[in-house]
Amino acid sequence: MMVPYNSVPLVYQNILVVGANTPPGALGGVGNPRAFDARTGAKLWEFSSVPQPGSVGHDTWEGDSWKGRLGVNASPFYFTLDERRGLLYLPLASPIPGAYGGDRKGANLFGNSVIAVDVRTATYKWHFQTIHHDIWDHDPPAPPGLFDVVRNGRRIPALGVTTKSGYLYILNRETGQPIFGVEERPVPKSDVPGELAFPTQPFPVKPPPLARVRYRPEDLVTAADTTPEHARACAELVERNGGVSNAGPFTPWRFRAEGAPPASTLLFPGGLGGANWGGTASDPSTGYVFVATQDVGALGWIEKARDGSPVPYDKSSGGGRGTFDVRIADANWPCQKPPWGRLTAVNASTGNIAWQIRLGITEQLPEGKQNTGRPALAGPIVTAGGVLFIASSDDSRFRAFEAKTGRQLWVTRLERRGNADPITYQGRNGKQYVAVVATDTLAVYALP
Repeated sequence: MMVPYNSVPLVYQNILVVGANTPPGALGGVGNPRAFDARTGAKLWEFSSVPQPGSVGHDTWEGDSWKGRLGVNASPFYFTLDERRGLLYLPLASPIPGAYGGDRKGANLFGNSVIAVDVRTATYKWHFQTIHHDIWDHDPPAPPGLFDVVRNGRRIPALGVTTKSGYLYILNRETGQPIFGVEERPVPKSDVPGELAFPTQPFPVKPPPLARVRYRPEDLVTAADTTPEHARACAELVERNGGVSNAGPFTPWRFRAEGAPPASTLLFPGGLGGANWGGTASDPSTGYVFVATQDVGALGWIEKARDGSPVPYDKSSGGGRGTFDVRIADANWPCQKPPWGRLTAVNASTGNIAWQIRLGITEQLPEGKQNTGRPALAGPIVTAGGVLFIASSDDSRFRAFEAKTGRQLWVTRLERRGNADPITYQGRNGKQYVAVVATDTLAVYALP
């Protein structure tokens, strides 16, 4: 069976670990991560991302809904490994179909989870699920970053897993236990026929959300925030959608019956997050963990599916982009008040935000209003000298910040958007360089 995977393997000694991308219509089980012997090509192990009968998590799928289940795939662009402990960390995506889960009642492990396994045997060690019964496609889009946390004079091996849902979970990487606690809090119910949204979701006690997770009518952008043209276009977008509803974190998609008047859910974060493939960076000298996030909402509803669909109901956004933004001056401007993108430093030893800034500018705005932040997907890096580099925002800038304070040190404009995490290296001449892929161009800079 051919299994697609659109990224690089993890290489450890003679072991090659690859994930899987699950396209609609593929055979079941393709979400499983696998390992191969680099010398012989022989398969060493395969981990069942949807638990099989008799294994941990199988009882989180009602009836036979686990059989042939698509999604729950190891689709990140890279993996992380604790070499000293021999632990491989696997972030797993949402089940498919994604917006309607009436055919898969239950928490649906190991969907939306990070799993720790033995890198040589795939023996299960622990798991942590970031969303139960996901109906938002808010999976962990990147593997966790590894760092140490100092609490009460004790050093704890930790990891940080980011999610599209806007939260950062800081866990003990040996046990999977949350270091600052996680609370199961009640969340809104779904009104979609046959759907049984999970009654609670895991909220980290610390840190607070790193992206917008709720919306109120007074959050709609005004002319004073940006421009009259933008405010007018956003008001029209809300009107076309019959108004928008948001009940806070994990708002379910509302049901729109045939012939019913327009009414839409506005979800924050939207389909791309929150945080996306950039993941985290960390600085051992300060103990800070850095995450880039965006604040672009998603519009949509659930309606009766077309004949022949595998599920009776499915998500729709009326044929548009389904995002809570409008096209202004050759750019997409979100329709809530700024910020629209942020870079956050979290003190990993306290769980508190050390600093947070708006990342990116909307240069078409008057100078005094440009500091809006912009949508961002990739992440930062930090050098040993305490400098953070990031080129993720869609204003096509590459920036350097002081990691301790968030003070901008340097900025330059790229020809295209920097949509990858930067790298840094030492050249043969002894100089340090920093490089980033800007869509289809590699941009390289020398450090002083």
